[in-house]
Amino acid sequence: MKFMRNALVGTTALCAATAVSAADLEVTHWWTSGGEAAAVAEFAKAFDDKTDHTWVDGAIAGSGGTARPIIISRILGGDPMHATQLNHGRQAEELIEAGLMLDLTDVAEAEGWKDLVNPTSLLDSCTVDGRIYCAPVNIHSWQWIWLSHKAFDDAGVSVPTSWDEYVAAAPALESAGKIPLAMGQQPWQSNGAFGVMAIAIAGIDAWSEVNINKNAEVAGGETYAKVFEAAANARAFAEKSNVQDWNQATNLVITGQAGAQIMGDWAQGEFQVAGQTAGQDYTCLPGLGVNEIISTGGDAFYFPKQDDPAIEAAQKEMAALLLSSEVQVNFNLKKGSLPVRGDVDLAAANDCMKKGLEILASGAILPDGNQTFSPDTTGQIEDLMVEFWNDPSYSAADAQARYAEIIADAD
Repeated sequence: MKFMRNALVGTTALCAATAVSAADLEVTHWWTSGGEAAAVAEFAKAFDDKTDHTWVDGAIAGSGGTARPIIISRILGGDPMHATQLNHGRQAEELIEAGLMLDLTDVAEAEGWKDLVNPTSLLDSCTVDGRIYCAPVNIHSWQWIWLSHKAFDDAGVSVPTSWDEYVAAAPALESAGKIPLAMGQQPWQSNGAFGVMAIAIAGIDAWSEVNINKNAEVAGGETYAKVFEAAANARAFAEKSNVQDWNQATNLVITGQAGAQIMGDWAQGEFQVAGQTAGQDYTCLPGLGVNEIISTGGDAFYFPKQDDPAIEAAQKEMAALLLSSEVQVNFNLKKGSLPVRGDVDLAAANDCMKKGLEILASGAILPDGNQTFSPDTTGQIEDLMVEFWNDPSYSAADAQARYAEIIADAD
């Protein structure tokens, strides 16, 4: 197996008895933007170079909202891929309960994941009834706003350092012919932006009451009313952002056509591919410059069960490789996300990534919505948000009332 044994000592005993032949593994994912493609290529290269097996790329164009139903349908329909990206959390819960996902507990124990993965909630999200079913590969946080220096320079105003400063600068951006807020039309984008505003405006305690404790009274109360009012303002700022995909919205910021975008740290990959420098061409504000906190969601790989010992052995080799130190560094530097291992050297990280690492080290973290809400509840909130963001006649008060109803029945 080439030099796999030198790179992954803990995996040797696990795989030596079972890896009897080379295998082609089909891997599905939705990483198709420029930055994402560069990042996933690091996984493919490592798997091809460091094992006897081959990564067969099964990229699904679009977002997770497009890809997940396809992925789940294939697994349920008896045509499973060999490995697939999903968000660690509750998305695969029913598939695991149905016995359709490979148990990776032996890999996790051999590789010492419980001692390496930070925060521990990432591995907890892969665990069902004490068994581990996924390999977390990164930490992605939604809690960022990205600001174009060119757009604000053209508008003759300083680059904001907080949400309130940004709101105050929005009229100048409009006068200069800029789109104040870049926003794609997919439901997950509007829902994610709302979540970021909730943490910044309602505060961490109120957000936790709603998202963790499912407190409908707080969701329908005065504190969250301020969030919906802010979202209504943001909706107006994004009125002329006529793009669909998140990376198209990011490109509006990169090219100076838009002043800002509320988007997760995966946007860094697009700025990097465009050759832009953090602090020089763009600014990133965690928590909208109000609450320096990050959510610790992200991506994980699950391995649908196969009736083939050789394939299963190759799947477990891949799972171990994805969390190896070198692969974690190479992938996450390209992706713009944070590594799941707390023991890797990220000296090459840019300013925005370093901010994320500092916040992570401080312990100022919250779970991601995929870890707190079921897919059904998330879908209901996304449906509400896309309707609210796209219909100026939908009042903040009416949207909040519907939101509180969803939270009251959330699971």
